[in-house]
Amino acid sequence: MLVSVTSHREPEPLDLSAFERLGRFVLEREELPDAAELSIAVVDAAEIAHLNLRYRGVDGPTDVLSFGCDDVCSAGDGEPITLGDVVIAPEIAQMQAAGLGVRIEDELNLLLAHGILHLLGYDHESDEDAAAMQERERALLEAYADLG
Repeated sequence: MLVSVTSHREPEPLDLSAFERLGRFVLEREELPDAAELSIAVVDAAEIAHLNLRYRGVDGPTDVLSFGCDDVCSAGDGEPITLGDVVIAPEIAQMQAAGLGVRIEDELNLLLAHGILHLLGYDHESDEDAAAMQERERALLEAYADLG
């Protein structure tokens, strides 16, 4: 599985390899094929606010956005399956973590798992869907934490 992480922030105090490890873990646990590809972008609050307005019509920053590919499929034997992009804003995550009294790392992990699950078809449009998505996030993050 290919998980690529790019940062559009300078300087970057985050361990970007942690995003890569968790991304790969979630894809493996969701039983995606080895040919799966995922892109993760780490951006600032201004960039995610721009994306949020442009693609969702919502003014202001958000914590995470997911952009799935139009046609998630393999082009043929050995060709990669491109899932899409997860865009995360650590500045927003840091504010949320402080408000919730949790570690920034835990909030970032939750946002990444949440974004990947969106790419895999999960949503939170109904209470039932939201509960299922939250349960899956919790199970994935607990399993990841158990790896130590």
